[in-house]
Amino acid sequence: MFDSSLSPWVRVLTNLLARFGIWYAAAIVYGVFIVAALILGSMYYYVATGEVTLLDVLAVVFFTAITAPVVIMVVLQSVAQLQDSQKFLETATKQEKLLNQSLKDNIRLLNTEIDERKMALNAKHRAIEELRREIAERKKTQLELAQQGMLLRSIVDSSPDLFYYRDQQGVFAGCNKMFEKVMNRSSGDLIGKTAEDIYPPQLLPEVLRTDHQVETTHEPITLDVQYPVDGEPHWFEMRKLPFINDDGEYIGLLAFGRDITSRKEAEQALETAYKDKGKFIATLSHELRTPLNGIVGLTRMLLDTELTKQQRSWCNTVFSSAETLGNIFNDIIDLDKIDREQLDIVTEPVGVTDFINDVVNFGSLIAEQKSLSFDVSREGDLDVYAEIDPTRLRQVLWNLINNAVKFTKHGGVTLGCRRHDTGKQVWLELSVTDTGIGIPQEQLRHIFDMYYKAPDASGANAIGSGIGLAVTKALVKAMGGDIQVSSMAGEGSSFKVHIPLKLTQAPQLETYDCASLNILLVEDVPLNAEIATNLLEQRGHEVIWAETGEDALSFVQTEDDLDLVLLDMQLPDINGDVVAREIRADEHFDNLPIVVLTANVRSAEEELRGIKVQGSLAKPINTNKLDKMLATLFGIGKDCAQQAAAKQLVDAASPQALDVDEIHLDREIISEFLDSMGAKAFARSVDLFAKLAPGYQQQMQDSLVSDVDEYKSVAHKLKGAAGSVGLKAVQLQAKEMENNCQQVEQEQRQQWLTQLDGQIKEGLKALQSFLSQLAQ
Repeated sequence: MFDSSLSPWVRVLTNLLARFGIWYAAAIVYGVFIVAALILGSMYYYVATGEVTLLDVLAVVFFTAITAPVVIMVVLQSVAQLQDSQKFLETATKQEKLLNQSLKDNIRLLNTEIDERKMALNAKHRAIEELRREIAERKKTQLELAQQGMLLRSIVDSSPDLFYYRDQQGVFAGCNKMFEKVMNRSSGDLIGKTAEDIYPPQLLPEVLRTDHQVETTHEPITLDVQYPVDGEPHWFEMRKLPFINDDGEYIGLLAFGRDITSRKEAEQALETAYKDKGKFIATLSHELRTPLNGIVGLTRMLLDTELTKQQRSWCNTVFSSAETLGNIFNDIIDLDKIDREQLDIVTEPVGVTDFINDVVNFGSLIAEQKSLSFDVSREGDLDVYAEIDPTRLRQVLWNLINNAVKFTKHGGVTLGCRRHDTGKQVWLELSVTDTGIGIPQEQLRHIFDMYYKAPDASGANAIGSGIGLAVTKALVKAMGGDIQVSSMAGEGSSFKVHIPLKLTQAPQLETYDCASLNILLVEDVPLNAEIATNLLEQRGHEVIWAETGEDALSFVQTEDDLDLVLLDMQLPDINGDVVAREIRADEHFDNLPIVVLTANVRSAEEELRGIKVQGSLAKPINTNKLDKMLATLFGIGKDCAQQAAAKQLVDAASPQALDVDEIHLDREIISEFLDSMGAKAFARSVDLFAKLAPGYQQQMQDSLVSDVDEYKSVAHKLKGAAGSVGLKAVQLQAKEMENNCQQVEQEQRQQWLTQLDGQIKEGLKALQSFLSQLAQ
């Protein structure tokens, strides 16, 4: 592009030069000059002379032709140089502009770079400062870590527990001072070694097994290990844990060990103490039960003889006291079992109604001794059979009823029996409520504590051992039940027991072969032997008595027809377990049944472990358990001998064969009584009614005016008592008094009492006449 200030001709020439080049442009301009000279010469001559001559025109043209090339070349060269100059200028201008722009850009970039360098320099200063601070903090952190590491190492080394770490290959990589002490090696001797290099051969298999278990399961384990330290055996509780990385890979094993030697020794001492305690309780129970057994047995025998009223009262007191003492022994033995967590619950099909009736008979008897009422309430279907432990449940209720009677001076005791179903579970609720002194509210939470005795109203501790309720609660818990108490001081107490019932069918009646057995009784106390012999002989069995273990072994060797050995565990020469081992050592006596007699069945079972025995009986011998044992071993029914004796009496003098006062007596009831219990038991029941009847009459006389409900209650008791001994007329009279006493006037109630007195006398007279016929 050319400057717009140039002449048009110059621009034309310039364009020609640019387009065609200098030679073509010169030719074109030369042609233009020739033409221009021809035209201008013609015009000149025409204007000047008025005519145009060819020669003149040609002269002008020739002159132009000669001079034009020089002019054209000069002009064109000038124009070309001008063009080159212009291009140079344009190029220079562009370069200058580009240079200026580049310079501006460079200046801008330089300024930016300067700014960035300033920022970088500031950042550098800041980074340097930050780095300095970081270095200082790192030094401080490293120092703190070093101090913490030293502290941690000091803690680990000063710990009484040993510690070590082994890598994936089982090589020791670290440990503390306690481990060095236990292994009796320094860490330098331990680190880098394997288990095979360190542990003795007898421990190595268990170490490798547990290590492999941790490695394969990735689960920690705890085990007790015995290892000698300074030549003395020590026990360590080892805790082995897997060392896992972030990827869940096993990379080593951590182990911690605590010296539990003192604990082990304490456990062994405690176990020894438990054994000594068990032996002590067994010995104490045996030594105390021996005279107690004599008291119970002889008292029972005395009660079967002719006694005066005062003598019979004394014997009953002795018998009741001995039974109470026996219950205390049972509590002590049960306490030992609870302490050892060895309390056994043995269930069997039991008729719930029959069981409750047995408890009611017991409760009525002990309540009668303190002139207290004993009432029973029943709710729900109780006429069922259920799997329960009757002995344990009876023990619970006896404890509760005994306590209720013991702490009640006036009023009475009520036994509540209720069956209720909660979904899939059937429950039996038994409550014992009294009108006694009650329990203060602040004492209720302690009432089931061991050895605790709530103070009475005067502040003095209640009588008793303080273990009965604790044992009772433990028994209820063992049966899967619960016991609760509610009470107010001075207003009586109520204990509620909830026992789960597993309903079942009534047991099938079994027929037994009433065979006579030849029994070897091994018992060192003559009185115990006499009582046991009487029990067995009453059942039709032959008894051989051995007082020592040596005598027992001699009888076993010499008597060829022994059917059973009843073996006392504590004998004056050798213990019962030794006798049992000696008998079993001879293969000829492998099938001879041995039943041990002991005051502590659990202890006896431990002593006889590994010896074949057929069972055990607690002392003093319980007749029901004796009969059950004979039935189990030999199929002998418990009532065989009794039924035979009773049958002889009935055949000789049955109510059908004898003269019975049909007006006053119930022949059917008396017949059933004699068939099931025998004549002696019937006579004792008649004597008991004769003693109780005046009391009932006096109670009704005292309540004649002021307390008709008491009159009705006593009439109910009298009705049941009379019916049990077959006093038909008295039973009917008492029934009328019970049902109608609230609808009649006082005079009628008094008239009934007068009639009742005569009917009781006539009825007892008829019974005595009948008993005299039986005795003939």
